[in-house]
Amino acid sequence: MELFSEFPELGREDLRDFKKAVDFGFRSFSRAYGDELESFFDPLLHFMIWFEKLLINSPWPVILAVIAALAWLGSRSWKLVLGSVICFIIIGYFGMWENTMATLAIISVATFICIGLGIPLGIWMAKSNRVQSTITPILDVMQTIPSFVYLIPVVMLLGIGKVPGLIAVCIYAAPPIVRLTNLGIRLVDEEVLEAADAFGANYKQRLWGVQIPLALPNIFAGVNQTIMMALAMVVIASMIGVRGLGVPVLQAVSNQYLALGLMNGLAIVAIAIIFDRVSQKYGQRLQAYRKGHSND
Repeated sequence: MELFSEFPELGREDLRDFKKAVDFGFRSFSRAYGDELESFFDPLLHFMIWFEKLLINSPWPVILAVIAALAWLGSRSWKLVLGSVICFIIIGYFGMWENTMATLAIISVATFICIGLGIPLGIWMAKSNRVQSTITPILDVMQTIPSFVYLIPVVMLLGIGKVPGLIAVCIYAAPPIVRLTNLGIRLVDEEVLEAADAFGANYKQRLWGVQIPLALPNIFAGVNQTIMMALAMVVIASMIGVRGLGVPVLQAVSNQYLALGLMNGLAIVAIAIIFDRVSQKYGQRLQAYRKGHSND
């Protein structure tokens, strides 16, 4: 403390100079490459707009049938299928259908992006301790840093809209799928790998035929957590122009509309419970298949 008290002005000047340098550098970068970054994300933006319009404009019986089919394929439970359909009927009855479809659109796209990037990254981490030691601190930062902090550079680079919101959701939701993919592959029994090697399996055969199938329960647990964390970002993403159930919740907070906030909040909870139960059931079925297959 005495060391810092002797040079208070010097420390403040250094800090001010550092802040100015960071602000100037980022401002120069955004001006130089902002248009290129927006052009890079244009295909993703067009796809999100198309997918959202598809869900909103599709007849509600078709959407309910798709939801019921997905719930049945994942859970094999008629109770869960019926509960999912009833929840969405209630959501539509109370006038939250369009916002719910917009929320499903961004959550679906974010989840697929997280899966497409997270599973290969988790596999890479499982194959190299050096890669794991490098990426793990980055995942720690992604999970612990407040979401409003990384919203600032994203909005400064890409402005207000769907793509910045999607990026923010992916940053927050990606770590679980990466971590659990890495964990699942590392937990595969060494004896099983030795048996695969004894049968002459090469690297790709061992990875796709042994390690990934045995790691699927952990991978789907990661998918489950990624979906839950993506849904948790719905309200925050609405602050930067993302349509969905988060917009009425934000309006309710700003204007003290208790009923509006509760209804849309409960709709988010219902969607989260449906996704959680379906993905959990599917993971349990994979686990049961794995145990039964190993016993055979």
